[in-house]
Parts: sequence; structure tokens; C-alpha cells
Amino acid sequence: MAGSLNTSSIACWSNETLVNPKKNGSVGLRPSVASAYFRETYTKDFMGKSLLVSDQKGLSHWNIKAPPSFSVHAQASFCVSRAMRWWEKTLRPNMVEINSAQQLVDSLAKAGDRLVIVDFYSPGCGGCKALHPKICQLAESNPNAIFLRVNYEELRRMCHSLHIHVLPFFRFYRGAEGRLCSFSCTNATIKKFKDALAKYGTDRCSLGPAKGLDESEILSLASMGEISKDLPFPSPKEDRAEDLVFKQGIASDSTGKTNNKMGLKEEDAVLVG
Repeated sequence: MAGSLNTSSIACWSNETLVNPKKNGSVGLRPSVASAYFRETYTKDFMGKSLLVSDQKGLSHWNIKAPPSFSVHAQASFCVSRAMRWWEKTLRPNMVEINSAQQLVDSLAKAGDRLVIVDFYSPGCGGCKALHPKICQLAESNPNAIFLRVNYEELRRMCHSLHIHVLPFFRFYRGAEGRLCSFSCTNATIKKFKDALAKYGTDRCSLGPAKGLDESEILSLASMGEISKDLPFPSPKEDRAEDLVFKQGIASDSTGKTNNKMGLKEEDAVLVG
């Protein structure tokens, strides 16, 4: 016998059958704590009918008969909403969560000339949590930029291949220029992020397809099976033209890294291995 009850639990009893001599056709159950009876005999399907529960009062006239086996199964489905975690709050439409190395490569390749900011974070990083609301605000005020968010804990192998050793960490990319700059910053050094956004955030048109990750990084990810090995690489001429831009980015980035090490506090940044 099976019935559907509006409860949030699953119950199963194997009890005695109580036959009420004063009421024809009434069959009841007596659990260890409370008593229950059905309005119909147990030989009929009581699907959708009510199951009444009462206390032990008024049961002195009931005769007890032990059945061979009698079970009642009550089951109901329910959904409990999960509270949003800090890295899921206040996200903007131009903020995309990266779930694999292949998705990161494809997202950079499909971005065209739009500015792409890769945000590396960890759920256990206090500096990442404190900085998150401001990054969301900057994403809202720069709707043309794409913010790709990488959870270090879920994509640890990829982050190791990209040489990410401190969190929070950011990389800026645009079109055929590839990586423009990379740095770590916290609430105390948020000006570094704003300056990079002002410098590289203006719309521009670059010749050639979007470069994305460096060739050495792509080869490293491909060797680990993180991405497809059938990926096109820029021609030697494109490499020479883009290397000039990249070297300028490294020159400014090296200064940024020095300042970063001087400005970061232990409680703000997280070193990762």
C-alpha cells in the first residue's frame, strides 16, 4: 500500500493493526509514539486520502491484531534553496565563469577587439572576497569589456600552467595584441586596476585575429590534455609585430609587480603553489 502525504520527510512503519469494533470498516495503526487510522480499509488504495494522527486517548475499546506485515510509505519531494556564495553575488551580464581551459581559450579567441579581463580568484581568498564587489561595479561601468572569472580551486592545473602564484590576479587581453598586462591587486591597490582599465579600455581596432594566451601556454595546456591540440598559431610575421607590443606591456608590468609586492598585505593576498 502506498500513499502520498504532504510532508517533508519519508516515513516507514511496521506496526500493529487496530480494528475498531464500534466503527465498521475502520483500520488503524499504533506506532510507538502516536496513533493513526485510515478512513478506508487497508485493502483499498488510499492514494490522495487523508491520514489522521491522534494521541492515545479513546483507544481503550480497540482490539489489537498483529498482521503478518504492514507498512506505510509516505514520500514527498521538496526543494531547499541554497544561499548564494560570495563569488556568485552581484555578477553582471559581462562577467562569465570559466569552467575549463578550453573555454578560456575559446572565449579569448571569440572576443575579437573587445577588452578581456581574466580574474583569477579562490573561494578561500580573503582579498578576493573583499575586492569582488568593486570588480562587479567596474564590470557594470564598463559593459563593453568582458570579465572572465577563473576559480583557482577548480582549475588548479590550468592556473599552474599559466604561472598564477598569487591571488587575486588579473590579466588584460585585447585582439591581436594578446596579453596587455598582468598584475595582482587588492582593495588597497585597486587604483592599479582602474589605471589599466582606463589605459586599455578605449575602443580600438587591431589587425588580425585575437591572439589570446601565449603559444607556450597553449602548448603546455595541450600537452596535459586540457585543450585540443589542433589549434592554429600566429604566423612568424604576426609574432614579430605583436612581440613589440608585448614587450612594452612587460616593461610596464615589471614595474607594476614591484609596486605590487610593496603594497600587498598578508591578509589581502594569497600565495598559491
